[in-house]
Amino acid sequence: MNSKSGLLQPLAPTEDLNRPLFQRIAIGLAAVLGVALLINGVVMLMVPFAWYKAVPGVMETGPFNQHLLRDIALLYALIGGALITGAVRPSYRVACWGTPTLWLTGHAIFHFWEIAVGICGPAVIPCDFPAVTMPALIGIGLTLWAWRTQSRDKLALVRLPKFGSASIRRHKDRPVGRGADKR
Repeated sequence: MNSKSGLLQPLAPTEDLNRPLFQRIAIGLAAVLGVALLINGVVMLMVPFAWYKAVPGVMETGPFNQHLLRDIALLYALIGGALITGAVRPSYRVACWGTPTLWLTGHAIFHFWEIAVGICGPAVIPCDFPAVTMPALIGIGLTLWAWRTQSRDKLALVRLPKFGSASIRRHKDRPVGRGADKR
């Protein structure tokens, strides 16, 4: 808001994404999605056949396979835990939201590939969207927001050494150059 004119003025994109309300919404969305995916994973682990029968569209993907279902249940539980961790630990958000988003996005792309090659018809898109595509889109949005708002100093990236004459540091007690390691 421009205080001189009293009119609402649009904020610059970076300002808008750093506003406390948007931050609370993003963190809340991550927490809700994380809890939902964690519960889904736990239910899949505890009562796999009931889950298989109850979730629309799952029975059409193939016969019940308890082992495979529980493997995927572990993924969902871990993804849910990672999203929750990112919601409560700001310094880990990019990793805790980005890594699960890779799997969620791959899963969504795989579902679209099944439609493209004729394994499933386009009629499954509305059924798949809330449980498959939407979590991937939310994850992408959350990860981009976290990456954009997290300061560079807090990113846990490994910095590779620069090679070349400008990056060589000379120390009084450490020779530099070929054979310097052979004392």
